[in-house]
Amino acid sequence: MSDQSSIWSKEETFLSETGAGKRLLDEVLAQLEAQQWPQRDIFGAHMALEEALVNAIKHGNCCDASKKVHVTCTLWTDCLRIVIQDEGKGFDPNHVPDPTDPDNLELPCGRGLMLMRSFMSKVEYNKVGNCVVMEKQRAPGE
Repeated sequence: MSDQSSIWSKEETFLSETGAGKRLLDEVLAQLEAQQWPQRDIFGAHMALEEALVNAIKHGNCCDASKKVHVTCTLWTDCLRIVIQDEGKGFDPNHVPDPTDPDNLELPCGRGLMLMRSFMSKVEYNKVGNCVVMEKQRAPGE
């Protein structure tokens, strides 16, 4: 992450309803576009953020509209940092089945986490497992 001051940041809390994070997602993508990030980086950030929001709403808060999702996004010239915390009991990401294992191909879990790890430079969870911190480094020379 850059030592310089951020060029944009946003903190938002919303109820656990499908589509509730769409406005925030659109705003993050617009900021990346405005800073002329490469399309592949924007696509990766889009996929990872969308998956993380869905996971927080669907798996973390179990679509309980009385529970909230808290999101903080910070953008520097060369790095996007996203922190998403739900009000669920959490999970252990190390115990999610590998969706690429032939025995797990038909299981409906793990693909979102795999996408997040594939598209972001860094993905870490708090000890409880109800908060994810993701970072996307801008492609060098772009």
